[in-house]
Amino acid sequence: MVSLIQILLMIIGIVKFIIIAHVIMSWLINFQILNLRQQLVASIWDGLSRLLEPLYSQIRRFLPQMGGLDLAPLIAFVVLIALEIVLTNNLRSFY
Repeated sequence: MVSLIQILLMIIGIVKFIIIAHVIMSWLINFQILNLRQQLVASIWDGLSRLLEPLYSQIRRFLPQMGGLDLAPLIAFVVLIALEIVLTNNLRSFY
């Protein structure tokens, strides 16, 4: 059981890293530091968006429209941190 929780914690860490990379990349694209016309940038952006869009779309269903502000990455990140805290606190009970 401990191994399963550790695997879940590893997956949560990877998803958190992907969310952070997606947010930073969106800022760099919006501030025109990165250009989507470059093939490498466009393919990375497309890959990250395809990975995270199913998660974000589930969260956006419950959020009100906020204009140009998208809070789905923030809420996903907070939920992942909360899940990580719950798993680490319950990990001690399996030893």
